[in-house]
Amino acid sequence: MIEFTTLDWTWTGLFLILMIGCGVLFYRLGKRSESDFFLAGRGLPWWLPATSVYATHTATDTPIWVTGVIYQYGMRGMWFPFFSAWCAVSAFVSTRIFRRSMAMSMAEWQSLRYSGMGSELLRGWLAGWQTFMNMFVLAWVGAAMGKVCMYLFGWPHWFGIVFFSAICAIYVLTAGYWGVIMADFQQGVIAFLVITLVCLWGIDTAGGPTAIVTKLQDMGQSWRLNPFYFDDQFPFAQWITLFIMATVGGLGMGNFIDWYPEAQRIQSANTVRAAAYSIWGGSFLVMIRNSFWAVAILGFFVLFPQIAAPHEYEMGWFRIGFEYMPMGMMGIFFAAIIAIHLSTISTHLNLGALYATRDLYHHYLNPQASEERLVWVGRVNTFLLLIGSFVLGLTMKNITEWLIFALWLQAAGIWVPSILQVVWWRFNSWGYLSSWIANLVMSWLVVFVLPAFKLIPELPDYQQFWMLAILVAVVYFPITLLTKPDNLDNLVRYYVQARPWGWWGPVRAEAIRRGLIREDEPKEWSWHELVASLLSVGSYLFVAIGVAGSLLLLTWGYLALLVGIVCTGLMFAVIDPKLKRLSQVFAGRQQEFLDQVERISRWEANHEP
Repeated sequence: MIEFTTLDWTWTGLFLILMIGCGVLFYRLGKRSESDFFLAGRGLPWWLPATSVYATHTATDTPIWVTGVIYQYGMRGMWFPFFSAWCAVSAFVSTRIFRRSMAMSMAEWQSLRYSGMGSELLRGWLAGWQTFMNMFVLAWVGAAMGKVCMYLFGWPHWFGIVFFSAICAIYVLTAGYWGVIMADFQQGVIAFLVITLVCLWGIDTAGGPTAIVTKLQDMGQSWRLNPFYFDDQFPFAQWITLFIMATVGGLGMGNFIDWYPEAQRIQSANTVRAAAYSIWGGSFLVMIRNSFWAVAILGFFVLFPQIAAPHEYEMGWFRIGFEYMPMGMMGIFFAAIIAIHLSTISTHLNLGALYATRDLYHHYLNPQASEERLVWVGRVNTFLLLIGSFVLGLTMKNITEWLIFALWLQAAGIWVPSILQVVWWRFNSWGYLSSWIANLVMSWLVVFVLPAFKLIPELPDYQQFWMLAILVAVVYFPITLLTKPDNLDNLVRYYVQARPWGWWGPVRAEAIRRGLIREDEPKEWSWHELVASLLSVGSYLFVAIGVAGSLLLLTWGYLALLVGIVCTGLMFAVIDPKLKRLSQVFAGRQQEFLDQVERISRWEANHEP
C-alpha cells in the first residue's frame, strides 16, 4: 500500500474539480443539438481531437499491457502497440473519405455506402455491436482501475470501478462530447507530461541510459536493446504480420476497434484537412509515448530481472512512479493515472450513447425526433451504459482472454472486407455482413473450439490472424459475387460526396454521364497520397525506434530519429497544399451533403426496397 501526504491528496482533488468543471462550463453548448452533444458541432480545430485521440488511447490498462510486452520481449515489444500506425495511412486515405461522407458514426456510414435491406441490417448490427463493445471497454478499463486502487490503497475492487467512472459521468452527462473533448485536452496534456517525467525518473533510478545498456550487456540480455531481433519467441513472421496489419489496414474503415472512437474525432474536426491532422497527430504522440515507456521498463527490468509472474511485472511502470517518486509528487502521478482513466471512460460513454441514440433510437425508432429530445435520449443512454459497465465490470473474473478474443473478432476476419468496402465498388452489403457473421463463427472455432478438441494445435496469434482471414474470405467472396451490386443511384450519390479511392470506375463513369462530375475534373487521388502515406509510415516507425534509441544514447537511435524527422517534414511538404485545396472545395458543399445525410437518417430519401 502507498501512503499519500496532504499535498498528494490536494493534487488529486484539484484535478477532479477541474474535470467536473468542464461539464459546467460547456453545458450550454452540449445541449444545443444532437450534433453538439456527440460531435461538438463539427467545428473543432485539429489539435483538440488530436489530443483527444492521444488521451483516449492512453487508458489505465495501457501501461499494464505495454509494460508486460516490453518486460517479456525487450524493445521488440514496441511492435505490439505499433498497430496505431494504421493512422499513418488512414490520415490521408480513409479519414478523408469518411469525413466527406458526413456520417456521424460508422454504423450510419453503412447506410450511405450500401443500399437496401443489407445496409439496414449492417447499420443495426454495428450499432448494437458498438453499444455493447463500448460498455465492455468501460467495464474492462474500470476493472483495471479497480486493480490499481487495490494495489495502491487497499480499496475494495468495486470502489475503484465505480467511483472514478461516476465522477467522469458528471461532465459527460452534462456537456456531452463538448465536455469529453475539453476534458481530454487537459487530460492529454497532463498525461503526456507526467508519463514523460515518470519515465525519465525511472531511467535515472536504474542508473541512467549508459548503465541500463551496460547492465543488460553484462546480464547477457543485450538482445533486448534490438527492436529487430527475431527468434522463436518473436519470429519475423509475427513482426511482418503486425506491420502489415497496421499499415495496410489504414486503407480501410472499421478494421480495428480503435477506428470507432477515431471516427467520432474525424467528424468533429472542422475541415477535411483538420480531420487528417487530428488522426495523424494524436497517434504520432502515442508512438512517442510507447518509446518512453519502453526505455523506462528496460530500466525496471535491470532493477528487477527475476520477476516471473506476468501480473507482477505488468505493474512495473506503476511501481516506478509510486515507489521511487518523492512524496508530494505521487499525487501528481496519481492525478495522471486518473486522467488517462477518465479520458477513456468519457470517450466510450459518449461514443456508446452515440450509437444507441443516432443509429438505434433516431434512425429506427423516432426519425422525426426533435434536437431537444435527442439530447435527452443521449443522456439517458449515457447513464444506462454507465450502470451496465458497473454490472459487467464487477462480474468479470478472468477477462484478458475475452478481451483478446474481442480484438481478434474485430480485426482478423473482417480486416480485408473493411478495406474492400472502401476501395471496391462491387463489394456489397451482403458481402460485408457475411464477413462479420463468418468471422464470429470462425473465431470461436479457431481460437477455442478446435484446439480444445485437439483438432488443430493451439496456434500463435499471428497464424490465427491469417487463418481467419482466409477462412472468412471463402465465405464473403462468393456471396459478394453471387448477389446483386448495390443500387447504382446510391453508389453514385455516395461517390460524388465521399470520392473514395480505388476501383470505382463504373460508378465514376455514371456520375460523369449524369453531369454530376466533370470529365476534365482533376482526380481526387494522385501520387501525393501514395508518397505522403509512405513517408508517414516512415515517420512513425523511425521516430518511435529513434526516440527509444536516443533515450539510451545509442548511435542508431540518433540516426533513426533524424530519418524520422526528415520523413515527417517531407510528408507535410507533399500533402499539405493538396489538403488545403481539397478542404476549401469541400467546404463549399458541406452543408448540402450534410442535409442529404439528415434526409437519409430521417427516412426522407429514397431507399431501395
